[in-house]
Amino acid sequence: MADEFKIEVHKRETSNKKSDLKSLRKDEKIPGVFYSFDLQKSVPLYIEKKSFKEAEKSGAKIFKILVGKDKKNVIFKSIQYHPVTDEVLHLDLYGVDMKRVVTVKVAIHLTGTALGVIEEGGVLVQSLNELVVECLPADIPDSVQVDISELNLGDSIKVADITISEKLELKTAEEQTIASVTHAMKEEELTPVVEEDEEFMEEGEEGEEGAEGTEEGAAEDSSKEASKENKENTEG
Repeated sequence: MADEFKIEVHKRETSNKKSDLKSLRKDEKIPGVFYSFDLQKSVPLYIEKKSFKEAEKSGAKIFKILVGKDKKNVIFKSIQYHPVTDEVLHLDLYGVDMKRVVTVKVAIHLTGTALGVIEEGGVLVQSLNELVVECLPADIPDSVQVDISELNLGDSIKVADITISEKLELKTAEEQTIASVTHAMKEEELTPVVEEDEEFMEEGEEGEEGAEGTEEGAAEDSSKEASKENKENTEG
């Protein structure tokens, strides 16, 4: 069962201008947005960077926050990182109903050492790092374990080959490859990649602009979730 952790959030009065978002980050605050299955509009907010780090260390998947006078159970639906520094730029907090399934991404953790690597000099390639699953909020796992110890040179393991908890429903395409053992590349096949600092800077700027646009998408997602719930209630 997923652990719960209380986290303090603050309503954000500033605009979504790039300069305002940068100012928040400079003050060790992370801009974000709260939206929920039962809300038509999103709520702009921020979290102290220190509080976010404590939440990360807690290992919890479900967080309790106070929105106005209401206590809400939320999950981190999306976390946007700077492409160069890995600084957290923006957070999406999604309000969940503990009795309704949610769609989340869960990290894949490979276990064991492939025979093809130990005995045949192969190279392990992990092609998929996350699985998309549906489950109740309390059943969100920390990760999905995938044993690769039996993989020989040329073998691969696909989503269809793994077994997960009955509490989880896989939404990732079954034909996707999770990991494989391939031949090591010869030296002449290796092509050096030269990346300029200017390119990193451009990507970083785009990342921050993306954070500003997240709230519009969050509001749309919230509206879609609410419409879906109303339809389900009408049909029921």
